[in-house]
Amino acid sequence: MFKKKPNQIKPLAPLRSSDRRKIADQIIANFGIATPSEDDGDKQVNCHDTTTIGIGAIRNSLLPENSQSARFTTTAGKDLKQVSGTVYVGAHPGEEQRVLWIKLEDRLIPTVYTLWRNPRIVPLLHTPDIVLQKLRGGADLMTPGLARGPPFPSGAVKDSLVAVASLEQPTVPMVVGTCQIDVASLQETRGAKGRAVRGEHWHGDEIWAWSTGGGTGGKAPADLPEWDSSEGNGLADKLDEVAIEDSDDEQGQGGVSVHQEPAEEDKVIAQNDFVEGEDGKPYEEIGVDQKEFSTKEIDDIFWNAFLYGLHQFRKINKSDPHHGLKFPVNQSAMISNLVLPFLPITSPAQAASLNIKKTSWKNAKKFIKALEKAKLLKSKDRDGGECVLLDIDFEDPAVTCFVPYRLPKKDATGAESGGGGGGKAVTAGISPSDDLVGQKLSKVDLYKPRESLAPIFAAANASHHALYLPAELRPIITAYIDSEKLISDTNRRLVNLDPILANAVFDGSSALDREVLAKGSVPRDALIDRILKSCSPYWVILRNDATREQVKANAGHAPKVHVVLETRSGNKTVTKVSGVETFYIQPQALAEELQKSCASSTSVNQLAGSSPKKPVMEVMVQGPQRDAVFKALEKRGVNRQWVEFTDKTKGKKK
Repeated sequence: MFKKKPNQIKPLAPLRSSDRRKIADQIIANFGIATPSEDDGDKQVNCHDTTTIGIGAIRNSLLPENSQSARFTTTAGKDLKQVSGTVYVGAHPGEEQRVLWIKLEDRLIPTVYTLWRNPRIVPLLHTPDIVLQKLRGGADLMTPGLARGPPFPSGAVKDSLVAVASLEQPTVPMVVGTCQIDVASLQETRGAKGRAVRGEHWHGDEIWAWSTGGGTGGKAPADLPEWDSSEGNGLADKLDEVAIEDSDDEQGQGGVSVHQEPAEEDKVIAQNDFVEGEDGKPYEEIGVDQKEFSTKEIDDIFWNAFLYGLHQFRKINKSDPHHGLKFPVNQSAMISNLVLPFLPITSPAQAASLNIKKTSWKNAKKFIKALEKAKLLKSKDRDGGECVLLDIDFEDPAVTCFVPYRLPKKDATGAESGGGGGGKAVTAGISPSDDLVGQKLSKVDLYKPRESLAPIFAAANASHHALYLPAELRPIITAYIDSEKLISDTNRRLVNLDPILANAVFDGSSALDREVLAKGSVPRDALIDRILKSCSPYWVILRNDATREQVKANAGHAPKVHVVLETRSGNKTVTKVSGVETFYIQPQALAEELQKSCASSTSVNQLAGSSPKKPVMEVMVQGPQRDAVFKALEKRGVNRQWVEFTDKTKGKKK
């Protein structure tokens, strides 16, 4: 298929962490790769013993965390039918970036680079070397060309993906193809006719040759003993040779050696002493079905969450006639304290789905009216359209007979960012300790040179692919100026322009550029500043003793925490805070502190317009609480310069 270059490959785009995990999990499911949650005694063909290996390590081996994707179009078949698909590009540590997977019509096809690193994820067939050379030219494998069988691998059935190796190098896959017949059931190949395998990709085609640097493809290994079906456990043994770190957490700070940490199922999970059954594992471990909820299901989840909240308040405040509540309770406090903490949220995607706006009631007021109709509470409408709770029937059979369900741990990512799942109501006055208070944060601005600046960095033996601090760029530029003897004889503060500087830095698009080019010289400081501005900006936020080498840099300029003061329902002022996740701050923990310090109700919801796959959460607190918010952020290491405050009550930005 890829004997010729694809007609068009669009620019590469980084994969979100959640998308990468989803694709990796799809690969694990499609290719029958065992995961830590699978039972050792119930293995499929090619499902090897990976139960001692972290799921993150398996994902990273299949699709590393630096992966990117791009759409492409090409032609295939005798009639040159146009085909569109996606390529997934990535680089394992110490290796060059290569195409690792091809997606055609919702089918993921591994490249030889992936097969070399992940043994036996597909059945391996063999053929003489002279036949393999034909396959690497685009020919199909005919049935008489099959060797080392029968019997053939049981997974080599019709329409399944297989790899093909030569008899001379039987453990090195060189071709990836699709079975056209049921190869596993063949009893004889001599004298047989027809195609056995249609080639999809091979060592030597354009997908193999692709690289970011424009060089040739990677050299095939001499031997891969893990592909020998008579020894080893394939992918399990391959992963066990190296300490692959599991870095699948949203902030990119997680990850431990697979040799240093026990499997998650062997760890002792602390029992939450506040809510019964709240010892469920975080969503990364429990394998929750991520299907979309129907409106009826969302209604039932919200209804049960409210009953759970009443059940819990009744249990822990037995002596209080109102069981810890002070009436009247406004609708936002009711949602944030009696419903959200008891939603069974197990992932950020579920946090986006379980929203009051996606229920049949659409808003909190109608939800309260439905509860009142069921005689669970009494409510009253106030001026401005707000609804408040006047009383709750804690002795209703639906409350007294309620059976608690399992909630994820309080520190689960989905629970924190989704505003639920922790099980601890804000108004109960019991909040977990926030270990982020007192953290030290530092923002580092980095710069990546453009390709046109490569000669300047080569003169200082520096890579133009690396990221640099502004202070690190000055000696590199100075080294180039000195090596080319560009200092002006009449004024040592001036640098004479050579063709490289003139073309790479000053393009003549502005009047200042044209003036500099006409003079043929520029002040040294102005040159350095101009080169700095021509570089691509990157940023990292470092926490405590972390170094910039330990944290993955992000392209663009560093985002800020947004604090907005606005008026709702005519005359009610609220303060909204968003974007705190970048600074390692948990929105729910921040909301709990603001609720106490401001003596006001708070809520945590998904920010409008943020991605459901990686939602940004917004903390809302009643009243004009700018100073309290700034103080809470400063306690967590956020500099005031990193905060953008907008006062919409006055219609101007401060």
